Amino acid sequence: MADLVPFPRSPRRPSDPEPLWRHLLGDQLRRRRHGRDETLTETAEKAGVSPQYLSEVERGLKEPSSEMIAAIAGALDTSLIELTSAIADELRSTGVPASAPASAAVSAGRAAFALAA
Repeated sequence: MADLVPFPRSPRRPSDPEPLWRHLLGDQLRRRRHGRDETLTETAEKAGVSPQYLSEVERGLKEPSSEMIAAIAGALDTSLIELTSAIADELRSTGVPASAPASAAVSAGRAAFALAA
């Protein structure tokens, strides 16, 4: 069974959309690529994917497989755990979605999520 990581529940407006994993992942990959001053072509070549595919991943248009995420992460000299941790930090700072199910271990004003590999 996976460990549950508590996330504080912050107030959200009902109209606020829930962030999608692929958008947060794409933003994180783009920031890391820009931090290295690399072009899409340079990073894509290292990862073994096309620049078009990497662009679509960064824009949150593709739902990449774990193998693709690992290849892109490796091209950016990072790991899946570092990416996942950074995205989890972003989620913590934006708050838990209002649509989180009650079965997500909501108690005493706190919510929990489990990330499975």
